[in-house]
Amino acid sequence: MTRHRRLIQQVRMLGRYPSDEEAERVLDTVLAVLGSQLAGEERCELAAALPERARAVFAAQIPLPQPVAAPAFVEAAARALDTSLAGARWDVSSVLAALESLGDDRLTDRLLAHLPRGYALLFGRADLAPTAA
Repeated sequence: MTRHRRLIQQVRMLGRYPSDEEAERVLDTVLAVLGSQLAGEERCELAAALPERARAVFAAQIPLPQPVAAPAFVEAAARALDTSLAGARWDVSSVLAALESLGDDRLTDRLLAHLPRGYALLFGRADLAPTAA
């Protein structure tokens, strides 16, 4: 089984999608939205960890000057997937959790360090950023 097929299978399992085709559609869409959010070394590291076809989808996007907040990321995914916000949150979390398995925890830590607060929850992690006292 190719790396890309394994990634699709993981997204399918995590998201409980009925088919590989649906899982791949969600994967490609979320990767496209994510590709507009990341720049710099973290973008290169994630691209290197992705299977070739997924890398092409991710890398084809031009990064925004600043990443959007997590709710706006989910809204962009909802528009692209033509689904509700709750459905898009599920889709985004399914893909990001699958991506976390591609690299080590340190890659995800670095990605989260360059994204606005709130993305940790989308990766299936607790958002443990300190709050103002």
